[in-house]
Amino acid sequence: MAGISPATIERIRAASDIVDVIGTYLPLKKAGANFTALCPFHKEKTPSFNVNAHKQIFHCFGCHKGGDVFTFVKEYENIGFVDAVRRLAERAKIPLEFDNNPAEQQSRHLKDQLLEIHEQITQRWQNCLANEAAGQMARDYLTKRGVSAEAIKLFRLGAAPESWEDTVNWAKSKNHELPLIEKAGLIIRKEETGNYYDRFRGRLMFPICDEQGRVIGFSGRILSGDEKTAKYVNSPETAIFTKSKVFFGLDKSKRALLDAQSAIVCEGQLDLIACFMAGVQNVVAPQGTAFTDQHARIIKRYVDEVVLCFDSDEAGQNAAVRSLDHLLASEIAVRVAVMPKPHDPDSFIKANGAEAFRKLVESADGFFDYYLTRLCAQNDVKTDKGRTIVVRSMLQELQKTGNRVTFDKYAHALTFKLGLSFKSIVDEFQKILSEQSAGKQDEVEKIGESFSRPSALEFHLLKLILLHDDLVAWTTLHLDANWILHPQVRQIVSQRFAAQSNETWQSLGAFLDAFDSSEMRNLVTEAVAEERMIPNPETQLADVTLKLRSQFLDRQITVLTQKVSQPEISESDKIELLHEQQKLREQKRAPLSPLPN
Repeated sequence: MAGISPATIERIRAASDIVDVIGTYLPLKKAGANFTALCPFHKEKTPSFNVNAHKQIFHCFGCHKGGDVFTFVKEYENIGFVDAVRRLAERAKIPLEFDNNPAEQQSRHLKDQLLEIHEQITQRWQNCLANEAAGQMARDYLTKRGVSAEAIKLFRLGAAPESWEDTVNWAKSKNHELPLIEKAGLIIRKEETGNYYDRFRGRLMFPICDEQGRVIGFSGRILSGDEKTAKYVNSPETAIFTKSKVFFGLDKSKRALLDAQSAIVCEGQLDLIACFMAGVQNVVAPQGTAFTDQHARIIKRYVDEVVLCFDSDEAGQNAAVRSLDHLLASEIAVRVAVMPKPHDPDSFIKANGAEAFRKLVESADGFFDYYLTRLCAQNDVKTDKGRTIVVRSMLQELQKTGNRVTFDKYAHALTFKLGLSFKSIVDEFQKILSEQSAGKQDEVEKIGESFSRPSALEFHLLKLILLHDDLVAWTTLHLDANWILHPQVRQIVSQRFAAQSNETWQSLGAFLDAFDSSEMRNLVTEAVAEERMIPNPETQLADVTLKLRSQFLDRQITVLTQKVSQPEISESDKIELLHEQQKLREQKRAPLSPLPN
């Protein structure tokens, strides 16, 4: 992975005892064979965070987050897997292969240079704002907007002088090569002459930081009011800056996000600064781009709920609707706080205070309540055309949830809002789905499947095969993964069987690394975290396997019974179906071969 061999990862894992590593972050207490602590990933008063020294995994029985030592460092530090491996490798003094790769060394060197340049120019622009005549216009603007000296210092705001060559000359004074400053996105090269000029001129500068607080880019706001000039200019994408992966303010708000388990998402830097300085600190802002799937994946590491708090104008409300797709795909709950016109969060807080803003956020409607209200306000629901637009628009968004309960709830809400019968709403939904695709109705029937917990029987199967490696070979021969209803349990079992058959099983930690889904990793760690003695595991496994087989065969028999009862079926087909039923019943009675002693 990213130039790191599996052998090296296993070596780092072996050298990184999970109790020792987590013990440097949290005060662990011995509890029997395991260790406990207050969970760092959600608020709690009674410890439910469990560290299993024998299995080298952690699991929280409160929020269900779990994994191995790499997962903990990645989640706690909010960094990528490779960075987590690097930190643990440095801790264990184990060299990484790609550190010796010339291409990787060159890439790392470039990134280090760009980070140093961004830090230096941040300090240059901070000084300009604080002390130079060239920063006066920016100082006046910040005073007018009510931005405090404390906020200016905390967010390291600066001013870029109104000059075509200020940054060019600064770079020369620091002995930086101009092509390198161009790679940093700070200057631009003229094709005709080959000369360089500044990208940021006469602007209030907002440094953009990564999650570790390092400056990686800038957003500059124009101060002159020139209508022909873009209001904001952002750094181009560089080796250290990708707009679709960056939130402004996340480096400062990440602990507040974890504590609140909810993120307020606003549009601009000044909105975020106003919220943060007013004490509402669980806030982030997408940087220079629309809300993306990568933004959703990042924010999911911190929270399970997002409150969209965009400007009250049409553009801001449309942006809120567009954000839904990626948030739903990451299984994040969405609410929308509507700013009363003509406010944005910054002006609302200044006019009404922080407490009024908190109440506005706390009372924010769920996305679909907000969206239904918005649709009804935009369309004349007294007309057939208006009602049709509302129903079709709601369905378009509801389909993205894949949740039958949500479908049902808002079908009833539509009956109330539009004065239609529940049956007519459902009929219209089905009609639209059939128009879109013949397979869509099947999707509606299946929605909600992936959101359920596994049955006690299927969860017990997980415990048995993950805690007793010696029983997996027998289970592979006698249990068909297709007997399992829960899709995530079925995938985990299938992958454990594959590791057994291919003789690729290494350890539980390596097995966890194979899953991209945090939900599946959490299921695995939950199954093995509470390592209580299972009496007679061989007998229990045989019993679970038999019951799963019986349940599967019963479902098959029920399907055949339904087919037999159909009036249009021919006599010969009916006889054939009855024979199939009989074979299934015989299979139910067949014993399993015993487990080896």
